[in-house]
Amino acid sequence: MGWAALLVAFAIAAASLVQVRSGEATVITRFGNPSRVLLEPGLGWRWPAPFEAAIPVDLRLRTTSSGLQDVGTRDGLRIIVQAYVAWQVQGDPDNVQRFMRAVQNQPDEAARQIRTFVGSALETTASSFDLANLVNTDANQVRIADFEAQLRQQIDQQLLTTYGVRVLQVGIERLTLPSVTLTATVDRMRAERETIATERTAIGKREAAQIRSAAERDARIVQADATVKAADIEAQSRVEAAQIYGRAYAGSPQLYNLLRSLDTLGTIVTPGTKLILRTDAAPFRVLVDGPPTLDNKSGSQP
Repeated sequence: MGWAALLVAFAIAAASLVQVRSGEATVITRFGNPSRVLLEPGLGWRWPAPFEAAIPVDLRLRTTSSGLQDVGTRDGLRIIVQAYVAWQVQGDPDNVQRFMRAVQNQPDEAARQIRTFVGSALETTASSFDLANLVNTDANQVRIADFEAQLRQQIDQQLLTTYGVRVLQVGIERLTLPSVTLTATVDRMRAERETIATERTAIGKREAAQIRSAAERDARIVQADATVKAADIEAQSRVEAAQIYGRAYAGSPQLYNLLRSLDTLGTIVTPGTKLILRTDAAPFRVLVDGPPTLDNKSGSQP
């Protein structure tokens, strides 16, 4: 009799123990209604069935994708976007019980409803951004981080209040353009590039004209300076030549006349020149008579 009572007591104690695993919460229900929540990993207790039952609730991190959503931007263009949400049941008694009541402790059902929330939030969020803020060759114009932050703000508090779910991260998984939007975007980008190219070409031509004009002006200035300097040098050389000629003439007038006559002959007579001239006329007289000084010396000889 004693052993039987001991076995019954052991069976009742074993049926009353509850193991709470790490990453889970255990909801104790009394006649089907949640009465308390066990959050700390380890052993807990409950009244044996049918008075109380233990239902484990998964608190681990989960991710849900919104699927491809066709939404409109603020400038009236369409985009196809897919977002993901990383979420988990908030680890406190109120939110665990809220999750139990909202989706009957069914994570797949929670993911389906979260997907619906995210789809609606994507439509609302996209209407606050232009297409150029989401798709742009200029990285400084892209505001994907702002888009994700606003999307999270749209769903964060709502999911916590409705399902007891805490959103840990929201991100854009995929973003593309429908064919109509893609064509319009390419045409607009081409027009923008052509406008920029035209402006830069005009600027380049204007700067080239300015550089060419400045170069021509500088060349004219340099040429004028060189002409002035050349004229000065030529004038100075003429002055010096005149002085040399003057000194030569003052020292020996006849020798001066002879040299000048020879210079004149060297200037007008070339290897192909044929001349018929009188030999008694200057400057060819020297060819027959010779220098006057030589004649005087020869005439003085005996």
